[in-house]
Amino acid sequence: MSETLIITDEEAAERVQMGEREAFGILVERYLNKLIRYGKRFVADRDDIEDLVQDVFISAYQNIQSFDAKRKFSPWIYRIAHNAFVNALAASERRPALISFDTLVSHPAYEDTTDSLRDQQEMKTMIDKGLSLLIPKYREVLVLNYFEQLSYKDIADVLKVPIGTVGIRLSRAKEELKKHINLQ
Repeated sequence: MSETLIITDEEAAERVQMGEREAFGILVERYLNKLIRYGKRFVADRDDIEDLVQDVFISAYQNIQSFDAKRKFSPWIYRIAHNAFVNALAASERRPALISFDTLVSHPAYEDTTDSLRDQQEMKTMIDKGLSLLIPKYREVLVLNYFEQLSYKDIADVLKVPIGTVGIRLSRAKEELKKHINLQ
């Protein structure tokens, strides 16, 4: 367990590439909850999310040789997860149910600024609905930036778009979200 804190994600991936299978457990431990949380933005059913995340780890393990250890590991694994979740969403031919805001507010960046529980619940509902109404390309950048705390560069790597596109989408996403939750 202490080794988990000592080596970087990139070093763990490099060890897996050299045949040290146990090092993959470090990556699973670090990314399991993050990928489940990310999956909730696309897929409503918890069991489906867990199955997809398991598939993501299998795919990552099978393709670990394609990872460039000179680059960051997180955009690489998020890209695999992103593809899996988007494919699952497309296969279902429906938009997900309202995103669970309880998941969103558990993020450390969230601060309780409401005066009452009722106000907080109303705000959760408005933001939840607003996020569910955003088109996927806008919802993706908001989730990756605010809830997964990825940098613009890492988001660009995950989505395979230029960094400038990330900034534009994030700006437009915030404007659309404001419209949807009626905070202008």
